[in-house]
Amino acid sequence: MEFDWSQIWPNLPYIMEGLVLTLKITVTAVVFGILWGTILAVMRLSSIKAARWFAMAYVNTFRAIPLMMVLLWFYLLVPQLLAKLFNLPQSTDIRLISAMVAFALFEAAYYSEIIRAGIQSISKGQLSAALALGMTRSQALRIIVLPQAFRIMTPLLLMQGIILFQDTTLVYILSLADFFYRSVEIIGKNNGVMNEMIIFSAAIYFVICFSMSSLINYFKKRLA
Repeated sequence: MEFDWSQIWPNLPYIMEGLVLTLKITVTAVVFGILWGTILAVMRLSSIKAARWFAMAYVNTFRAIPLMMVLLWFYLLVPQLLAKLFNLPQSTDIRLISAMVAFALFEAAYYSEIIRAGIQSISKGQLSAALALGMTRSQALRIIVLPQAFRIMTPLLLMQGIILFQDTTLVYILSLADFFYRSVEIIGKNNGVMNEMIIFSAAIYFVICFSMSSLINYFKKRLA
């Protein structure tokens, strides 16, 4: 089988723009997912019953619903709410914002479980010692417990980020021109490059995911 890569290079800038969009969605969802997930994890461990029930219901709900349904729900029902809430101009691409919000809220449910496990892995004696020194519970969590927990959780958080990066291909259903969407679009315009485009796209995903996996292994060795 012969491969003709000549048709890919002219489209490379167009494809890379899609990769930038994919990375933008991934990074945004990871950052806000971890922030919201941390709050949910603390609520799960709170002594306030209402907070525990809310966090538990949130996590169980989002973990029981397919990501594709969450994306469609946000795309079909939430855009108008987001536009009014943030006073967005008409030219704003609601699809991108909807995808970012959907991924962040969805991934927060998974991040919260990782973070909760990380918090629980820290000896309760450290929390008791901090409280004995006069710290409030929130100060002890912020200064003593969470920094140690995040150090332990880093490999798992990065691994979840890799899964999120792979899941971003689902924005295809929103017609967002991400990396995967643009790759398929090029194939649709020129069937003669289907094999080449598939191999090229797979190679890009492999390089990024393998690089992240290597980073995870590095952190594991450091922690060991």
